[in-house]
Amino acid sequence: MFKSGDRVAVLDDAYEGVVVRCENDKVVVETTDGFVMTYFVKELIKINISNDLDNKMKSFNSNLVKAEKEPVKRKKNPVAFKTAAVIPAPEFDLHIEKLVPRWRHLSNYEILNLQMEAAKRHIDFAIRNRIPKIVFIHGVGEGVLKSELDFMLGRYEEVYFQDANYQKYGQGATEVGFKQKKSN
Repeated sequence: MFKSGDRVAVLDDAYEGVVVRCENDKVVVETTDGFVMTYFVKELIKINISNDLDNKMKSFNSNLVKAEKEPVKRKKNPVAFKTAAVIPAPEFDLHIEKLVPRWRHLSNYEILNLQMEAAKRHIDFAIRNRIPKIVFIHGVGEGVLKSELDFMLGRYEEVYFQDANYQKYGQGATEVGFKQKKSN
């Protein structure tokens, strides 16, 4: 019942002290005056020191107890926010071999007309479908197709154009952007 270090008081006397050791039904106590005395177990009562209790209460953390009692919340997997996907601009190759299967019998004038008609169809399609940008691959060559393409693009009010990404296309492509009208 008693252990070494417990604070005790004697029931019939005005003595208090600390338990030094226990021997069967006898307890050796060192009093507050410094005397060592032996008592029977039934003559002593254990003293709860309010000071010690106050210290224990100060160190008590109620938040830890609350956290232990709350059910474990499963962590949600982090939500990957869907960002607006950056869709690369559609590319249209205006090289004649990409447009028609048999082109060797065509004259340069006919080839240029076919290439310009294909470019016009793609521009009109992009405007109708509100596609923000397209890229025309025209190659370097002598620059005839590029200059005709630039002339045609200059006639559109809702179009702006520039050389496409040099790292990707070199000097053989033009990027065309479309000014979008606000919808009501």
